[in-house]
Amino acid sequence: MSSRSLRRRLHHGDVDGKRKEHFDSSGLDSLSEPLLADDDYTENKKICTLEDLWDDERKRAQFHWTFIFSNIIAQWAQWLGVWWMIVLDLSDAIKLDTNVVLGSGSIIGRLLSFPYSALNLPNNRILPPSLSPLQEERVRLLRQRLEVPFDGSKAEHQDALKQLWKLAYPNRELPSLKSELWKEMGWQGSDPSTDFRGGGFISLENLIFFAKTYPDSFQRLLNKQDGIRADWEYPFAVAGINISFMLAKMLDLQAGNPTSLSGICFLKLLEEDEMAFDNLFCVAFQMMDAQWLAKRATYMEFNDVLKCTRAQLERELTLEDISSIKDLPAYSMLR
Repeated sequence: MSSRSLRRRLHHGDVDGKRKEHFDSSGLDSLSEPLLADDDYTENKKICTLEDLWDDERKRAQFHWTFIFSNIIAQWAQWLGVWWMIVLDLSDAIKLDTNVVLGSGSIIGRLLSFPYSALNLPNNRILPPSLSPLQEERVRLLRQRLEVPFDGSKAEHQDALKQLWKLAYPNRELPSLKSELWKEMGWQGSDPSTDFRGGGFISLENLIFFAKTYPDSFQRLLNKQDGIRADWEYPFAVAGINISFMLAKMLDLQAGNPTSLSGICFLKLLEEDEMAFDNLFCVAFQMMDAQWLAKRATYMEFNDVLKCTRAQLERELTLEDISSIKDLPAYSMLR
């Protein structure tokens, strides 16, 4: 067995959401003894140690209490280290601006933002924090939007579909609500109302918000203008419905307060921006298309691309110093 130790180094941020790793054997050659000794050496050393410790009851007791006190000291050292980091973080914040002491990037701010984060529940869930009145109201309104199914018989929903067409194709004539022309936008049939299913009316609202707020990005994705595209592309409108549904699941918005880390992080963004969900939809759509191009994916691989998009989005939501959707690294892809 070589005396050189192996260090494991993780590399993050690859576009497909996976993590690559390799082993680096440099930097630990100065060890004075092997990490794993041979059996004879280990056994002899163990026997000598036991003979020394078990000479009499006094030495045994001494060893027992020494072991206990050493563990207590080690635990206190760890806690002191944590509090020393907090003190340093606090002193740095005071030097810059007293208003950032409780900012999202500070250790104190993170502890106060997630008071229950140390209490892990099954399936990577954590106890949700208490919500401010503003958060409660915005979560309630967002949950109401999620509960509205698309109803093709309602005039309001019909008008929303017409509005989406006008935003997508401002120079073209509006087709009837059942027309083969809707397929050009990425609906699977001539009647868009049959494609909503679990997406609900909010997914149509998300598409309209995307077209209004980020028209350049919307048009580029709608018309597949970026990169080398597959022969069998994903349908634009149906992809949007799937992204809305994915976000609602990821953020735990359909029942009770969020208990996933990404969902809890989203609550802070929602407090800063009442349209945080709609803005996050736009980021996710742009991110999904980038994943699609990087993987050179085709229609049958859409679900895999969506899973990778979700994983990347979850990582970005839990980064430090994210106080708004615009702070997400992927936001820079929007135009």
